[in-house]
Amino acid sequence: MSSPSEFSTATSRLALPLRIGSLVIDPPVLQAPMAGFTNYAYRQIVRQLGGAGLQATEMISARGFLEIDARDHEFPDRLWGVKEEPRPLAVQIWDNDPETLAAVGAKLAREFRVSVVDINFGCPVKQVTQKAKSGSYLLQWPERVGRIVARVVGACHPTPVTAKIRLGSTRDAINAIDVAQAIEGAGGAAVTVHGRTAQDMFRGSADWQRISEIKPRLKRIPLIGNGDLASAEGVVEAFRRYAVDGVMIARAGLSKPWLFRQAKAALRGEIVPPDPTNAEQREMLLEHYRLVCERFGQDRGSLLMRKYACCYAQGRRGARTFRDNVSRVRTREEFLEVVQRDFPR
Repeated sequence: MSSPSEFSTATSRLALPLRIGSLVIDPPVLQAPMAGFTNYAYRQIVRQLGGAGLQATEMISARGFLEIDARDHEFPDRLWGVKEEPRPLAVQIWDNDPETLAAVGAKLAREFRVSVVDINFGCPVKQVTQKAKSGSYLLQWPERVGRIVARVVGACHPTPVTAKIRLGSTRDAINAIDVAQAIEGAGGAAVTVHGRTAQDMFRGSADWQRISEIKPRLKRIPLIGNGDLASAEGVVEAFRRYAVDGVMIARAGLSKPWLFRQAKAALRGEIVPPDPTNAEQREMLLEHYRLVCERFGQDRGSLLMRKYACCYAQGRRGARTFRDNVSRVRTREEFLEVVQRDFPR
């Protein structure tokens, strides 16, 4: 496989802008919401690099949002930066109660003026599915998904409401077509489909053929594919081979936040920019750290940055030593020392 700097497409433009309600997303490359990771600091790094047509917050508990608001007249840490940062921006919420989701969706649309309210029907983790009966647990009942979407759409209008789903709850119960049609029929403005079932978690490979089969069954809303996109070549191949209107980059964007700008260039038939140098990547990590500490203070910020720092080193020579050491830091001095000494060069 060619390096990013050598790769370019054979045509001038492989993907048209994506329309979500009245919002135009160009390029049609979206940054996935990921709990614990896609906070304001990460979004700023991606935004500075460019290439993401639509960014998203971490997944936010609608019930938790209302409890914090009622108790402290505050908002969750996961909404850090949302009111002030540039648009377009999506906020993803989860719960199983239509009224709770509608109340939070309305606040996001009216008070936070977000670009998109996204409902999570795809999270497979047990705390969300088995304990809270939410996320991908709800895929078993397309009609119930439709009722939830309809209620949130009514509360948020004219802000578009979208949904993120998986292929189904289990490999024996793949029903993404039915769920996607329910979302469309309820007034949803787009649907993103992760090409695994909830049972799969993140094992195996995303089934893009299954994702593609949904497109002919939709009448008006765009289909966004998600799963295993880790290179500009992979993004181009997704548009070339499968019937999708947009793609969403998730885990690969944590270790390579510059992947979005590489994908944008590839889709436009331009020379894809190379990966940043090691020194540039180190500076990105330090800027990320600065933003986190600015919000949470040096002590908490140093602890929070452990997992982010591990992402930056993923797949590189010397990464194991760096991860082992950075995962034990507790202070600013320790963090900076490990980054300067052990970050892969």
